[in-house]
Amino acid sequence: MPMECEKITPGTGAYRRLCIAMLLAGISTFALLYCTQPLMPFFSETYGVAAEEASLAVSLTTGPLAFVLLIAGKVSDRVGRRPLMIGSMMTAAALTSILGLLPSWESLLAVRFLCGLALAGVPAVAMAYISEEVDDLAVGGAMGLYIAGSAIGGMSGRLLVSVLTEFFGWRDALGTTGIAALVIGLAFWQILPHSRQFTPRHHSWPGYFGGFRRLFADKALPWLFLEAFLIMGAFISIYNYAGYRLLAPPYALSQAQVGLIFLLYMLGSLSSAVAGHCSGKFGPRKCLWIPLVLFLLGMALIGASPLPLVIAGIGIVTIAFFGAHAIASGWVGRRARSDRAQAAAGYLFFYYLGSSVLGSAGGYAWSWEGWNGVTVFVSLLVLIALAVSFRLYRVAPLAAPGGDTRPIPAE
Repeated sequence: MPMECEKITPGTGAYRRLCIAMLLAGISTFALLYCTQPLMPFFSETYGVAAEEASLAVSLTTGPLAFVLLIAGKVSDRVGRRPLMIGSMMTAAALTSILGLLPSWESLLAVRFLCGLALAGVPAVAMAYISEEVDDLAVGGAMGLYIAGSAIGGMSGRLLVSVLTEFFGWRDALGTTGIAALVIGLAFWQILPHSRQFTPRHHSWPGYFGGFRRLFADKALPWLFLEAFLIMGAFISIYNYAGYRLLAPPYALSQAQVGLIFLLYMLGSLSSAVAGHCSGKFGPRKCLWIPLVLFLLGMALIGASPLPLVIAGIGIVTIAFFGAHAIASGWVGRRARSDRAQAAAGYLFFYYLGSSVLGSAGGYAWSWEGWNGVTVFVSLLVLIALAVSFRLYRVAPLAAPGGDTRPIPAE
C-alpha cells in the first residue's frame, strides 16, 4: 500500500479490529510459549530430571525464538508483517497439538524447540506492525493492549493446562491447548487489518544488520535491551519454580490449585494498559522506575512463609513486570524512528534470551537453596534493572522529526 495512506487512529473500525487482533495474537503466542511451565514438576517426576533440566521445556522454546527474532524482521520486510504473523501462529499451534503424542523427553524438547522457531514470527513483527500502522500518538496505547493480550494468554494457557492436567493428565492438556490456539489463529487471520503503511524492502543482509549497529549507537536503546533481559529473567524465574514450592509441603496444593495462581496475570493485563497510558502522558523516563520498585516490594512478600503473603507477592510482581515491560517496549517503538523492525527484534531478542538463560539459571538457585535461593537471585536482577532505569532517566530525549509540527509524546 502507498506510504501516504493515513495511519490507523483510535475510534475507527480498523483500530478496533487491530486491537482485538493484537489481543488474540498475545493470547495465542503466550499460551503456546509457556503452556509447559506449570508442568515442570510433572516432567521432573515423569522423566526423572532436576528442576533446571525440566526448565528446558520452556527455555528451549524461548531461546531459539530469541535468535530467530533477529532475522524475522528482515523476512517480514520482504513478505509482509501480516502473512508472517498468521503463518507463525498456525504452525506453532499445530506443533503444540501433537506434544501429548510424543513418546520421550527428548522428542518433547525437540518439538518445543520447533515451536520456538515458529513463534518468532509473531512478537517482533507485531511490535513493528503496530509502530507502522498506528498513529504515533496512539502507539503506546496499542502496544499496551498487545501486552495485555500477552498477559491474558500467559494466564489462560497455564491455567488451562493446569486444570486439564488435574483431571485428564498433562498429555491431553497440551493437545487441547494446541487445538484452541488453532481456532484463535483462524480468528486472527480474519480480523487483522491489512497493512496500509507497509512496502516491501529488499535490502541486503549487511544493510539489515547495519540497522542493528545504528540501534546500538543510540544512547537509550542498548539500556532498554538490557532492561528487557533483566526483568523477563526475574519474572520467569518466579513462575518457573513457584510450582515446585506450592506443590510441596507445607502447602501441598493440587495442580489445579497451583494453576489458579496464574489468574494473577489478569492484574498484569490491567497494569500494562495503565502503564502504557501513563508512559504516553508523562513520558517513559519518568515512569519506568516505579514498577521496578513495586517489583522489589513484591519480592519481600514472596520471601515470607504464610501462603496469603506469598500469593500477594506474586500478584504484585506480576503487576510490576507487565507495567515495566509495557513502558520499556513502548519506549523502544518511540525511540527507533527508523529501523523499527530491527529495534523490535533487538528488544525481544534480549527479552526472550532473559527468559531462556536467566529462567534456567533460576533452577540452579532452586537446587542450591530452594525458594530462598530463587528469591535472592530474582531480587538481585531487579536491583540491577532499577539501576538501569535511573541510567535511562539521564538520557536526553530525541528531537522532533524535521518538519513535523504535531505535538509528540514525551520521551
